[in-house]
Amino acid sequence: MRFILNIVWLVLCGFWMAVGYAVAGIICCVLIVTIPFGIASFRIAGFALWPFGRTTVERRDAGAASCVGNVIWLVFAGWWLALGHVITGIALCVTIIGIPLGIANFKLIPISLMPLGREIVPTDQPFATR
Repeated sequence: MRFILNIVWLVLCGFWMAVGYAVAGIICCVLIVTIPFGIASFRIAGFALWPFGRTTVERRDAGAASCVGNVIWLVFAGWWLALGHVITGIALCVTIIGIPLGIANFKLIPISLMPLGREIVPTDQPFATR
């Protein structure tokens, strides 16, 4: 079932969301200082491309720098990406078939707002540390 949902997701909105994250990552990688934000954006692009069967967990080793970085990310890029997820999620929830995909879009909003200090793991092992 995950595979089917991922394929439908990819066709309907996953590709465009991943492109949005990739563009944000490229913009962030232009400056040396914002390369960590670009790496986080590329990581989330992979998650936005194929979200079913994976989830996010907080990293135990994330410190104060990730908190400060999340605030900077929220101001400059996070709210744009979250707005894209909200609009796409509402549009998908209009149809019965799109409701699981809309819910998946809403699930991506917290990581799009504050990506630093989070790790993407398979849903089979959400408590595994890497």
